[in-house]
Amino acid sequence: MNELAAIWQGFDWTVLSRMLLSVLPILLCLTIHELAHGATAYALGDDTAKRMGRLTLNPIRHVDPIGFLMLLFFRFGWAKPVPVDMGRFKNPKAGMAVTALAGPMSNFILTTLILLFQVPLIRFRMNGGEVAGIVVQLIADTAMLSVFLGMFNLLPVPPLDGSKILFSFLPNRHYYTLMRYERFGMFFLIVILLFNMTTGFLFDAVHLVFFWIEDWTEPISRLLFS
Repeated sequence: MNELAAIWQGFDWTVLSRMLLSVLPILLCLTIHELAHGATAYALGDDTAKRMGRLTLNPIRHVDPIGFLMLLFFRFGWAKPVPVDMGRFKNPKAGMAVTALAGPMSNFILTTLILLFQVPLIRFRMNGGEVAGIVVQLIADTAMLSVFLGMFNLLPVPPLDGSKILFSFLPNRHYYTLMRYERFGMFFLIVILLFNMTTGFLFDAVHLVFFWIEDWTEPISRLLFS
């Protein structure tokens, strides 16, 4: 019993608490990302996502359980892809590219909107006590995770959004050939992620973009909330 008590007392509960607090940011960022894909496709003429019940803010409709757990434990994961029938677009290649771009852009917009409130959030954290600190940290984690998802999905590696954007500039013959082999891109994606684990290049890039957005939104936030 003494050994169990010692383990209990020595357990680092901050890791568990941070993990639990990251659930809401993950659900929000994934939901916004996938909803943006579906809404854009719908606006361009493809109602597949709407018929499949994906034009919703209900995270249950968008979350892939394994992808969610990967994000929770390893900070890398994915959502359930929104179904898109590019044949319903007037210009299939352009429509697919715009639909793909909508996901990452929604993440950057979410981060920007959050950071526009950075001045009142800082004041709230300074004056609101421990609970305020937890709330503000939760919001800050959402902003950072949203940048990560946006940048990660812009990598030009199938099946990520960046590949659909890049491939749209190719001639039709090459475009449709590459799209058929999209599923094999996962092997290249794993290589990139392993490389990132040893070098941290992606996380470094995410921090640079995050702080860039933070810097140019700060004077606007001060103007709005001074």
